[in-house]
Amino acid sequence: MTWWTNIRFEERFTNELCRLLKASGCIAVSGGLEVASDRLLAKMKKGITVSKVAKVSRNFTDAGIMVHAYLMYGFPTQTVQETVDSLEMVRQLFENGIIQSGFWHQFAMTAHAPVGLDPTGFGVSFSGPEHLGFAKNDLRHEDPLGADHSLFGEGLRVSLYNYMNGAGFDLALSKWFDFKIPATSIPPHFILQEIEKNPEKRPTAASQLIWMGAKPEYNVVKKDGMEISQLSLVTKSDEDTLVFDLKTAQWLNHTLTDLMPSAHHQKTTYQDFKNDFKSHQLGDFEEFYNNPSMKKIKELGLLVI
Repeated sequence: MTWWTNIRFEERFTNELCRLLKASGCIAVSGGLEVASDRLLAKMKKGITVSKVAKVSRNFTDAGIMVHAYLMYGFPTQTVQETVDSLEMVRQLFENGIIQSGFWHQFAMTAHAPVGLDPTGFGVSFSGPEHLGFAKNDLRHEDPLGADHSLFGEGLRVSLYNYMNGAGFDLALSKWFDFKIPATSIPPHFILQEIEKNPEKRPTAASQLIWMGAKPEYNVVKKDGMEISQLSLVTKSDEDTLVFDLKTAQWLNHTLTDLMPSAHHQKTTYQDFKNDFKSHQLGDFEEFYNNPSMKKIKELGLLVI
């Protein structure tokens, strides 16, 4: 089964959660980046920033899930400079391969949206018509503080078409418009620098563990006259054989099997995992959890969500 869905770009879409969504059949997500301006996103009460969108989108993309962005221009009080800066944000998102698809919509005020309910709070004035029901809720408005938004539609459309096709990244933003625009105030590597600020978060005690691979295979082999405990791990896309001491290999074999999703799967938290390791007297947990072999298991398919 494959599926796609609309999302909000929440920080809880970690790399591990996106990998789990991919394993469940998710092929694409659509989310509202909207104006790609932190000031206006805050004014809209979206609860996100452009940096957060970039980091979350990178997690989806790394997991193999396509990201489509709903984009907006012409939000009340949006200036020419903010429109140009929004386009630069979008250019960098596509250039870095974080977002693969998008569409620009010109803002329309509707009766039940926050701006429609309180136009003066957003710096605009309501000019009709009367709200006549659910399907007839578009309102006219005047935006004395904003730009002439209608000028930007074609340039935004053409530039986005090129970015989606991997072209035009080196062109100055002014090339997309037949009128003069200011230079962007966004640094040229802003998005790249923001996603590189995303260190791996430590799991919480309540984080859930899931093993997405097949049932492990545990073997003891002789090498140079010594017995070696091996754990063979296989997922849909990778496999590896790791060496542990006898007791740790046996414990991991049993534990990873229990962490496999099934009709009788019991939730296992990070704290449960840690406590069980300690109860089997397998050594220092932090040293074990951060060693290269454990890191490989997490790369293969041990998710901590």
